[in-house]
Amino acid sequence: MKTTKSKAVKDTGKGAVIAAVGMDLGDRYSHWCALSADGEIVERGRVKTTAEAILERAASWVGIPVAIENGTHSGWVSRTLASRGCDVCVANPSRWRGTAHSSKNDANDAEALARVVRLDPKLLYPIVHRSQQQQEDLSVIRVRAQLVKARTLLVNTARGTVKSLGVRLPATDAEAFHTSWSSVPEALREALRPLYESLAKITEQVRILDRQIDKLSKERYQATNVLRSVPGVGPITALTYVLTVGHTARFESSREVGAYLGLRPRQRQSGSRNPELGIAKNGDRYLRSLLVECAHYVLSRAPDSALKRWGMALAQSGPPAKRRALVAVARKLAVLLHFLWSNGELYCPFPNEITAVAA
Repeated sequence: MKTTKSKAVKDTGKGAVIAAVGMDLGDRYSHWCALSADGEIVERGRVKTTAEAILERAASWVGIPVAIENGTHSGWVSRTLASRGCDVCVANPSRWRGTAHSSKNDANDAEALARVVRLDPKLLYPIVHRSQQQQEDLSVIRVRAQLVKARTLLVNTARGTVKSLGVRLPATDAEAFHTSWSSVPEALREALRPLYESLAKITEQVRILDRQIDKLSKERYQATNVLRSVPGVGPITALTYVLTVGHTARFESSREVGAYLGLRPRQRQSGSRNPELGIAKNGDRYLRSLLVECAHYVLSRAPDSALKRWGMALAQSGPPAKRRALVAVARKLAVLLHFLWSNGELYCPFPNEITAVAA
């Protein structure tokens, strides 16, 4: 990161120079605040949250550090500011406390961002957004996840409605549930017909998206082939992992990925007090849930491996230990996938034995 002395400053034409800018993004309007090198407010105002308006406003910020907070609009706004030549810093709101005083508003938040980025951008715990292409491809997975969620809700609604009349629908996967129409009681068919028709359409759309995900993996993200060599890691998990992490060079060590995805325990140490807390749960929630599902498979139906033995050993002490083992295996998987991706190696169930034989 650039030091304060080497940061660019911009003359506004009013006798003052801009050394740092903070922008608090809103859905319609975004507030901004420009500071001089000695921390005095040079200008402040608001701008429409559109690419054209932000490009016009940022014409005088070329080479200037501009701090924004991560959120819905931060991805395209950061790319827009960078295209204008700004030195963009995207703050991590889960680690940066933001405005500390009681008068919290958009203008004060913008000023706080500007003051922090002027002194030390590392205090904002800056994050790196994925590219626009990766964001577009990831939207395919996001839409599929919401369709699957909606399908599950409709299936549960149908089962609950039929159960109220003392009838149970046959056990079947959600993907084939719409084929159980013949089991619906005659008295409920008119009420449940729109639901079953929606289920059939949703299932067809999910299948189309599955084919699209498979095509993306083969044509644009070949690294998923390496990740899918791990038992339990399918095309959706592999592609979600690649698109969420972005690129392997983002982390100096594979171990950092577990913390990035919120799979490490939180810490609240104070003196001799160091309580045992749950996981941090920061990072991408959907990818974290996929890794937990993969951990379920590893500990139950997957073939024997060093990872499975390690997880089973952790789960020997009862239900609480089983839950901790599940999260621990998910964290191991996050680290393992990054390691395989970085080295281009296929999964080996017992790597230590292979090393011993080679030695």
